[in-house]
Amino acid sequence: MTETVPSRRRRGWRDWATDFGLFALAAAYGVVWLGILEEEGVPESVLFFEQILGIVGLAAIWFRRRWPVGIAIALIPLSSIGDVIDGAQLVALFTVALYRPVKTTLLVAGASMAGFATFLVVYSFVGPQPDEPLGVVVAFNAVLTFGVVGWGLFIRHRRQLVLTLEERAVRAEAEAKLRAEQSQARAREDIAREMHDVLGHRLSLLSVHAGALEFRPDAPPAEIAKAAGVIRASAHQALQDLREVIGVLRAPVAGELPTPTLADVHRLVTEASQSGSVVELRSSVSGTVPDGLGRTAYRIVQEGLTNARKHAPLAPVTILLSGSPGTGLSVEVQNPAAEASAPGAGSGQGLLGLAERAALAAGRLEYGPTADGGFRLAGWLPWPA
Repeated sequence: MTETVPSRRRRGWRDWATDFGLFALAAAYGVVWLGILEEEGVPESVLFFEQILGIVGLAAIWFRRRWPVGIAIALIPLSSIGDVIDGAQLVALFTVALYRPVKTTLLVAGASMAGFATFLVVYSFVGPQPDEPLGVVVAFNAVLTFGVVGWGLFIRHRRQLVLTLEERAVRAEAEAKLRAEQSQARAREDIAREMHDVLGHRLSLLSVHAGALEFRPDAPPAEIAKAAGVIRASAHQALQDLREVIGVLRAPVAGELPTPTLADVHRLVTEASQSGSVVELRSSVSGTVPDGLGRTAYRIVQEGLTNARKHAPLAPVTILLSGSPGTGLSVEVQNPAAEASAPGAGSGQGLLGLAERAALAAGRLEYGPTADGGFRLAGWLPWPA
């Protein structure tokens, strides 16, 4: 059992009230015994000695918090030869039970009983015989001693229970705060991932058309107007997507981020085709794809198209979708080697985010260059039957 150490802080009003209360009880106990001894006709010298012992015991009460075991042991021989000091001895024993382990408390209580019994045995040979039987006196002292010990242990365990409940409350509050912070961090990661996926796709479209205008300033007015229209529409859509994501971020209550499904892959293909890219979609999916599964597949296709526009803008892109309930959903985006590569290189954060998405969905993601110099992005996602 954990030891309870007396507090070394300054005593509060409750501590002072407790000390004065115990002091008053010990003093009242001593006064009662002095009255009993006077009625029994005890000599004045013995009464004076008892009073001195009582004063010593009452003085020791004020130091019991700092040295509970030492004070209790020091009072054992004094309480064995005197009656008035017994109240102070009981207070010291109560303090031991309150602040020290049960084993230590029982040892001190046993020493107190042994000292009292030894004194009675010796006194029975050298002094007058008591009115009560020796066994009754010992039993009364044992009941009084272990009653005080039981009271102290009860208060001790009650305090420990209160401290344990307080620690649990503090720990629960800290865990709740940590869970809230982790939830906020996950929400921010989701928002950052959505911003990367959505804006990366839109901005790649803008880059393709802006590059076309830059490299072909002599294009026919109709083509320039068409490219400018696509740029304007893509920029407008990018702003709309950004507003949706920022709106979720600013909302006082967490809202839902835009959640595309697998059906929106056709819209991605249409947008890419309108930008001048050659995109072929082959789908052999049977059954209704769950929204969560379709959203992850959509992001894989979106990232594949975005990377193809960045690094191989003139290469055709093939998208393969296949799967059924029980066998899983396969998504593959591939393109051959490009005749001309776009300048610059990406950070790879999009692919890392996709790998994390697939792992969270209990799937897998593979990506890398192919033997012919192209690039392949493939993912498999579990689809329960």
